[in-house]
Amino acid sequence: MAEARRYSLLVFDWDGTLVDSAATIVHAIQHACADLSLPIPSDADARYIIGLGLSDALAHVAPTLPVADYPKLSARYRAHYMTRDAPIPLFAGIPQLLTALEARGHTLCVATGKSRRGLDEALQEAGIARHFRATRCADEGFSKPHPGMLLHLLDATGTAPAAALMIGDTTHDLMLAANAGVDAVGVTYGAHPHDALLSEPHRAIVHSVDELGSWLAANA
Repeated sequence: MAEARRYSLLVFDWDGTLVDSAATIVHAIQHACADLSLPIPSDADARYIIGLGLSDALAHVAPTLPVADYPKLSARYRAHYMTRDAPIPLFAGIPQLLTALEARGHTLCVATGKSRRGLDEALQEAGIARHFRATRCADEGFSKPHPGMLLHLLDATGTAPAAALMIGDTTHDLMLAANAGVDAVGVTYGAHPHDALLSEPHRAIVHSVDELGSWLAANA
């Protein structure tokens, strides 16, 4: 029998938590805005929207763009994102971490601001879909930080909020967890800086995949 864990369910964000995609996303956002002659967001502003659903992200990064033109900006973003030179890599140590967590009896899920199409493509590219019991995307309900996607995963896995832990690299992830009554760990190697993560409810802030693994081994 698997050892009983304090957190039976571990929910991971995708971009900036499992995959090293922040720079690619920023590049695609900035070039998409340039294509439509929109003000080009700074790196910090582009990084802020990582993890949000499409409408919320575009409202922040291109506030002067009419809603009717959102599909144009989305299409240009996707074109730049998909024509990158190489596959987006997992952070070093992630496959080993997921395997170890499963071996210790944890159920693993993903809650992401990506679309269902985007996540399915990313899971196939990364080759780690087998590790996740369930996944939830922003276009299947409410965007982060609304608790909907996390509540859906709790229901899908039959897990009480007290037995779940959210792991993510943005304030949106930590706010999502708090809104769902779930504990959270922030990681600083992704999109949002350390000080921003400190401002939201958290059990810990860690700085590398190795540190995340050590924290989970001791506390989860």
